[in-house]
Amino acid sequence: MKTTAIFMPTFALMLWTALVLVQVPIRRFTAYCRRRASFEDFRYGDSPHVPPDVALPNRVFMNLLEVPVLFYVLTLIAFVTGNVNPVVVGLCWGYVFLRVVHSLVYFTYNHPVHRFAVFVASNLVVLTLIFYLGQAFLWA
Repeated sequence: MKTTAIFMPTFALMLWTALVLVQVPIRRFTAYCRRRASFEDFRYGDSPHVPPDVALPNRVFMNLLEVPVLFYVLTLIAFVTGNVNPVVVGLCWGYVFLRVVHSLVYFTYNHPVHRFAVFVASNLVVLTLIFYLGQAFLWA
């Protein structure tokens, strides 16, 4: 397996994050044009006057910038330390899949229990990566 294979899931999550980011201005400008929100409503982020469907992409985007930072660091650690293997790459793809599912639950029917379950599962994958890659240093 090529060590650069680790960057495929990394770039996939980056692309997904960028697609979610694009939704923020689209929904904000659409809301403004339809007089559902004013520019003042966005002065400090999303005010309480911003409709939930307009504020949602920003919240999903923020979710994609929180824990995924650990994922990005872990992919770099795997690459730099030469610990890229099918297990690590598979876990990375699993993480990306779960983050996309989490976003889709958020954007569609937004059931908190389902969203939380996917969120927990994705965080367990990150913890697994931390322990899996960390054990390489313990036994080195």
